[in-house]
Amino acid sequence: MGIATFFSRIAGLVREQTFAYLFGAGIWTDTFNVAFRIPNLLRDLFAEGAMSAAFVPTFNSVLEKEGRQKAFKLTNLTFCAIFIVVGILTVLGIIFSPFIVSTLAPEFTSNPEKFEATVTMTRIMFPFLLAVSWAAIAMGMLNSLGEFFIPAVAPVFLNLSMIAAGWLICPIAKSYDYPAITGMAIGAMLGGLIQFAVQLPALFRHGYKFRWVLNFQDPGIQRIIKLIIPGTVGLAATQVNIAISTILATSQGDGAVSWLSYAFRVMQLPLGLFGVAVAQATLPVISRQAAGNDREAMSQTLASSLRLSSFINLFACFAILALAEPAVRILFQHGRFTPEDTLATALALRAYASGLLFFSLIKVMGPAFYTLDETKTPVIASISAVAVNIILNLALIKPLGYWGLALGTSIGAMVNAVILFYKLQHRLGSFNRFGLTAAMLKILAATSLSGLVMWQSFIRLAPIVASISDSVSIDSLLNAIITMTLALIAGSLAITAVSTLLKIEEAGKAGDMLMRRLRRRKVSDSSAPETSKPCDRE
Repeated sequence: MGIATFFSRIAGLVREQTFAYLFGAGIWTDTFNVAFRIPNLLRDLFAEGAMSAAFVPTFNSVLEKEGRQKAFKLTNLTFCAIFIVVGILTVLGIIFSPFIVSTLAPEFTSNPEKFEATVTMTRIMFPFLLAVSWAAIAMGMLNSLGEFFIPAVAPVFLNLSMIAAGWLICPIAKSYDYPAITGMAIGAMLGGLIQFAVQLPALFRHGYKFRWVLNFQDPGIQRIIKLIIPGTVGLAATQVNIAISTILATSQGDGAVSWLSYAFRVMQLPLGLFGVAVAQATLPVISRQAAGNDREAMSQTLASSLRLSSFINLFACFAILALAEPAVRILFQHGRFTPEDTLATALALRAYASGLLFFSLIKVMGPAFYTLDETKTPVIASISAVAVNIILNLALIKPLGYWGLALGTSIGAMVNAVILFYKLQHRLGSFNRFGLTAAMLKILAATSLSGLVMWQSFIRLAPIVASISDSVSIDSLLNAIITMTLALIAGSLAITAVSTLLKIEEAGKAGDMLMRRLRRRKVSDSSAPETSKPCDRE
């Protein structure tokens, strides 16, 4: 699953590089980011957030207690219900796009061309929500049936569609007197459909057949509705905070929205590569454990996942803090993306990276409450995080500017994660009985030391490499590539040595997730999942 997600995130990175090369970080990139933020926010919030968190536990409960055919029937009921509900929401979104854009980006109304382009792209991309809602259900279903590679690799096709659109559809859009970036909106909409379609053969292999059936009174659908309404609020904090940041960033001049967007995408690379993978692998396991009322096994599973997610994302956090500027320069400073854009994006990236650990832990802990039919705590945590973020954004935007918005989002995530962690222990008992605190202290020591090694290595090696030849001057792209690579190697050696010395077992697990080849295993209805270390599954 980690390998599949790696391909997806690399494709996403190439997509962002395509954006940076073709459009830089200016007026048109800002318009696309605002337009894409609207359906993408609803996707993260509803389709891949609350819907997944509500559907997976319900599907697993029916699968465990009533068998595969009943579970497949629930899937059909869910697909049809989504078609009706999200279809109506999509139509309303298309109709009211001007109002939505003026609310999310009020500064755009002063530039009619900018505003109209944003509205057009918002309308094009709204059907994307329906496609990815179906894709999220297919992903949850396949994960519950023990198949992880296909659903994890499906987002690759969304990114490939947008990359192709940049080179093929954007010139066509321009020839019809639309802004060239409109082609990227068409690519995103088509990519959402492809992301769903590529999962269908895997579903059919498991015996699933689609049937049109609609019954909102079905007990399974009723449970999903019961979970999804508070679930939407409970998982909303990060997305609402990003939306608030987008609104405020539009007041910071051309480029601010894009700098934050590029930075957030880079921060999501480690988060998506392993943070989301760990969370998605954990959810089906704890769902079955919750259905069997095995709280001890559920607690042990979560403790193992929290340790692994913390190790990976703290290492990534310190690596980004140390190497943000050369990373952004290497990834994006091509075509229309300027050195000034690099410095601005790196500043926002460091602010987002400070919350990377908390973003990852929320993805693991948030859905755990819904497997326990507990909806109150995530709602409280989410509302608290949004309140903190709003206060901090308003307080920080004046002295710090656009990057203060990223910092406020990170602190809001910390508040959310702390509340979830405290309440989860209250429900399941202290995670310290599985050595969580001791493991976290060791992980913090190892990852912070590796970050220091990377920072010092880059600073000291850059002038040494520059002295070798004029072609690798200290400001050159080649110098950045060489010195950052050497710094990453030094940091990796440091964390390997310290992890071995401190006997941090998560280092081996993280290495396995990255290096070992994925072996797909079919899981029968009667087979029991791993109870203690689900993230060890290949």
